[in-house]
Amino acid sequence: MLNFKFSFRRSLTISTGKYARFADGCAVAQMGDTAVMVTAVSRNKAAQTNFMPLTVDYRQKAAAAGRIPTNFLRRELGPTEKEILTSRLIDRSVRPLFPDGYNCETQLMCNLLAVDSVYDPDIVSINAASAALSLSDIPWNGPVGAVRVGIVGTEVLINPTRRELADSSLNLIVTATKHNLVVMLEGAAENVLLPDFQKAVRTGVKEIYNIVLGIQRLSKMYGKMKRTSDPPAAIPEETVEAVRSLSEMRLREIFRDYSHDKLSRDEAVSELRANVIEKVAQDSANYNFVVDSFNKVVKEVFRSLIFEDSTRCDGRKLEQVRPISTQVDLYKPLHGSALFQRGQTQVFCTVALDSPDSAMRMDPVSILTGGVKEKNFFLHYEFPPYATNEIGRAGGAVAGRREMGHGALAEKGLRPVVPKDFPFTIRLTSEVLESNGSSSMASVCGGSMALMDAGVPVSSAAAGVAIGLVTKFKDNDTKHMEDYRILTDILGIEDYLGDMDFKLAGTKKGITALQADIKIPGLPLKIVMEALQQATEAKAFIIDIMEERIKFPRKHKDNWPVSERIEVPAHKRAKFLGLGGSNLKKLTAETGVQVSQLEENIFQFFGPNQSAVDEAKEYMEKQMEAPREPELEFGAIYTAKIVELRESGVMVTLYPGMTPCLLHNSQLDQRKISHPSALGLEEGQEIQVKFFGRDPVSGIIRLSRKVLQGPASQAIRDLNRTGSKR
Repeated sequence: MLNFKFSFRRSLTISTGKYARFADGCAVAQMGDTAVMVTAVSRNKAAQTNFMPLTVDYRQKAAAAGRIPTNFLRRELGPTEKEILTSRLIDRSVRPLFPDGYNCETQLMCNLLAVDSVYDPDIVSINAASAALSLSDIPWNGPVGAVRVGIVGTEVLINPTRRELADSSLNLIVTATKHNLVVMLEGAAENVLLPDFQKAVRTGVKEIYNIVLGIQRLSKMYGKMKRTSDPPAAIPEETVEAVRSLSEMRLREIFRDYSHDKLSRDEAVSELRANVIEKVAQDSANYNFVVDSFNKVVKEVFRSLIFEDSTRCDGRKLEQVRPISTQVDLYKPLHGSALFQRGQTQVFCTVALDSPDSAMRMDPVSILTGGVKEKNFFLHYEFPPYATNEIGRAGGAVAGRREMGHGALAEKGLRPVVPKDFPFTIRLTSEVLESNGSSSMASVCGGSMALMDAGVPVSSAAAGVAIGLVTKFKDNDTKHMEDYRILTDILGIEDYLGDMDFKLAGTKKGITALQADIKIPGLPLKIVMEALQQATEAKAFIIDIMEERIKFPRKHKDNWPVSERIEVPAHKRAKFLGLGGSNLKKLTAETGVQVSQLEENIFQFFGPNQSAVDEAKEYMEKQMEAPREPELEFGAIYTAKIVELRESGVMVTLYPGMTPCLLHNSQLDQRKISHPSALGLEEGQEIQVKFFGRDPVSGIIRLSRKVLQGPASQAIRDLNRTGSKR
């Protein structure tokens, strides 16, 4: 085993050479007692795709935490939400550094070896993945390093422990290269001010330098020589020029025609593509060259117009936000609803309030690493295919990775404004009805309005915006930019043809969430800071428009659910619950009110409305005020009231409120009878009976009338015999 250790406030150890030696690259990273092994394997033959086919699989192992899975099979099923989100983190951290044209299928597998509940494995996994790729023979322009940044008070913490993170107002993951170039940002914050956030990013990038330097030294000593892969077939220059001459001027006209919307612009470009292919393509091989040439020209023209005109394809200036329209309280049966439209991006958000028992439970390993057992607020994001005028599968029990990532980001953006002691569980859904860029940030805006419409006492309104970027640089040297333009509130085409998708959410006061996907090999800190500033200004502008529709949470809604706490004295708790919880079950069945126990003597009533809760409280008060069941003395004589005649005997009660019990025909009289009416017995009549306790097997009360009429010994033997038969 080859070890390399370096320290940057927290000790990180990276080793190689012991495990998985058949893999192209393998590294084990350890921080504290949390250890992750990452393997990198890549095929030698390029795939027939025009993108990098990279797969990242991060799997949590219950064995690494000393646990046994609680499912039926007692083995890992999945993947869980935590695993998917961590896989996306690693993917976004390493993907931008693969060289252009490298299309060999590549897989990174992250195996959680041990977890100590002190450090989250996600940071360890990113560094291990960087080391595995650097040590392998796979072409990759790394390494990168990653740290988690927290803020406690005024102190910036690097890689805080789980307990430190619980007190931190920031949970930010920064991935960067040796030259202080930011590759990936992912964070959640408690309304952190912009200057503090910028300071945290700078501090994280500075600390990463030592990690990258250490991985470089390890790779230099023990890494493999990078393989040489066949470059993609070069496009003939005459094909490129032919495509350019036929399409460039027409593309300029299309992208300068500000009357186009998403569909008409895409249709115009598609028609031009078909026309160019028809004129230039001669055979199947040449067809691929023509398509690739056309796509290249489209990207060049689109980006060059932004530099030339400082105007975008829809006519907006670089910092201009698309037109916004909003609606709330769309349907009365919903607790809260909102429709948010920004340009051609439209989301419909709804809020459902339920009892605390409906809170989302986390899986055991996620609890151990994240410290969160359950969530009383969660957001589900849906992106049906019709949102982009496509056909595809919709719904399903498990959301796709993209949907899960977008939903998690929107949830991070709203969680800090939702009160932690809210008595209900909140499920916020965001369904994208139209999509032309930044639907996750539109979900933050619509979700904030839906929460206020539902009367949830949010601390302030929250909004989100996506920032884009187009750049000019040479030879992959992004540190020395020739020129760049930052774009506010990007369209889908600006995301696709641009260099960055920088999403920021927050309130007017500060930042609550950030996710930066950078598509070039790193971004200078100067541009990151400018993007943060531009996003902050746009966010405040959007909140002003939202507050024109709804500014404060509603104080009352007719369909608002009700939650009340009551204290039940210890001596009345048995009556309150009933035998086996029978009173609570009956209460829920009759009134729809759910009862949950918060503390030993504190119970919470949750009902669909106030009248249902009042009815439930009245019912339970009657149950607790009912006279206590008297203790019956063995061998004592009682007056029983007949409440029902049956073929087998009579049903009697010994005291008010008692559940009727059967006095069998064999115990009614010394004579043998087949029906109680033979003795002239009637409902409502009172008779004398003797109590002989309960049957030891069935628990049925044993009563006899005939022992009071003659010799008791024979009657008692008959009573025992008939009682055991029943």
